[in-house]
Amino acid sequence: MSEEKVSIEELSRRIDQLLNVLNMLSKDLTEISKSLKAVSPLATAPTIPPAPMKGIRSVEDVRESFSSDLEEMLTFEETGDHVMITPRRFLGSDNFARIASIVRSLGGEYISAGKNSHFKIPK
Repeated sequence: MSEEKVSIEELSRRIDQLLNVLNMLSKDLTEISKSLKAVSPLATAPTIPPAPMKGIRSVEDVRESFSSDLEEMLTFEETGDHVMITPRRFLGSDNFARIASIVRSLGGEYISAGKNSHFKIPK
């Protein structure tokens, strides 16, 4: 029974030591963070996503945002207050990334819905 008490006391002592080390690390990291923010104002500036393109009125406006090679892979359709873009065939990861980037720059998003997946851009 005394062996258990010694090992529990030893474990408690070690935990206290670890907590002290962690507290010192936390203080050091806080100081480093403050120093970095003081040196670089960009470190504190919030990242602002690119503003969506304003004044998109029609499918043609959206279609013109895509290169001819990407445009051939897509179908453009006007639906209410959005322009819906659906792939005509498998896009592959590179083409998908290029299209998704353009759609995001226009304020749109990708809707994952299996075979009905599409891109949606507000007018």
